[in-house]
Formats: sequence, C-alpha cells, structure tokens
Amino acid sequence: MLTFETVNELTLKVTCTGSDVLFTKAGSFIAGDNAGGKNYKFEKLLLGPQNTFAQAALGSLIRRVTGENLPLMKVMFSGDSVTYYANYGQHVIIYKLAVGETISVESENILAFTQDCEYNVRFIGCGVLSQKGLATSTLTGSGSNAYVAVLTNGNPIVLSNIQSRNTISVDPDAVICWMSPSGVHDPQVKTDLSWKNLIGQASGESYAFEWSGNQPVSVIVQPSERRGGISIGID
Repeated sequence: MLTFETVNELTLKVTCTGSDVLFTKAGSFIAGDNAGGKNYKFEKLLLGPQNTFAQAALGSLIRRVTGENLPLMKVMFSGDSVTYYANYGQHVIIYKLAVGETISVESENILAFTQDCEYNVRFIGCGVLSQKGLATSTLTGSGSNAYVAVLTNGNPIVLSNIQSRNTISVDPDAVICWMSPSGVHDPQVKTDLSWKNLIGQASGESYAFEWSGNQPVSVIVQPSERRGGISIGID
C-alpha cells in the first residue's frame, strides 16, 4: 500500500507498506530509504500504464498526437520503504480520488499516481488557441488507494463555484487541473479575436477556459503561464 505526503511543499514523499507499484514522471526520483538492501527498482514505460498491450499502444498514440505525451517510469516495491520525488523545485499538490472521481490535468503537471488511478487522454475542444488546449489527461479513481501528485510553478490558487455558482474564467496556459463533484465538466472555450489582433493591438488575453454557474467545478491555477498561445500581427 502506498501513501503520499509533501515535504516542504516541493517534494513528494511516498511511503510503501508491503509490495506495490507507483507511476511517476521519468527521472523524478531523488532519494530513498529502507531497511536492508534496496527493495525497489525502476522501469521506463515505453507505451503507458494501461493494463493490456493494445490499450497501452493506443493510449501512447493518442498522447503523441494530442501533445499530451507523458514520459513515465514504473517504480516496483517489494517491501517497506520511503522514496522521494521532485521536479526542478516545482510545488507539489496531492489529491486522493474517490472511486469514480476524475481529475483533468495537463500531462506536464503530473508527478506521480498510484495504480488505483486509471490514466486516459480526453479531447476537450476544437480549435483552441492555446499550447495546451485540444486535449487533457484524466486520472480516475478505480480503487481505495487512488493518489495523484500534481506539479505547479509556484504556490497555486484554487477557484471554485461549487457553492457560489459563479462563472470561472482562466487562462488555458496557467490552468493546472480541474475536478467536479458531479461528473466531468469540461470548460467552454471563449475567444475574443478582432481586427486589433491583426495590427498588433491585442490584449494578450484573446482566449480563455470558462465554466458557467451550472458547471460546478474546482480549478487549480498556477502563478505562471506556459509558453504558448498565438500571436497575430502585420509588420
């Protein structure tokens, strides 16, 4: 059995009791501690974490086509141990998913998840003008030990309209993940393009992800934008 916790906000601590399997971002291991000889080993996943070869191959193809490709490694534990994972000093957030609960998260922001999480890629829009807009990765709880560790650049903020039913609008290049208590609520894509874009007078905020009040959701946003989007102008 695996449990997740954070250390100083920047490191994921994974405690294993007995034998288990962990999926992490390739190269994210930084340290380990166990009695006796080392009782865990690493294996790079060439395709994906799905159960069958066909599912893994199809999932790998979809991730490459959509840009949601995630280089993963599998950590196999054969006894009690504590291991640590991090990624270039990014902050770490932990979620424990209930059975059937789904978190939609950008692939580059996934640090680790347990084998009680089902990993997939889902299309969420068409013609989105963002580096990370056409598809997103999803992790769904399929057991009682469904942990997910997510990375953010800096301390994130949480926006929720579950109680207020307000409209939430976020920059697609700053969003990390979102989850809803009642099914999966994907955002609407809102654009604000005009003739000003053609003469270089755009605001720089020409597109957004938006959830209306009838889409109860909690959204995690980092205080940093990915390099992406579009720039339209005439010299």
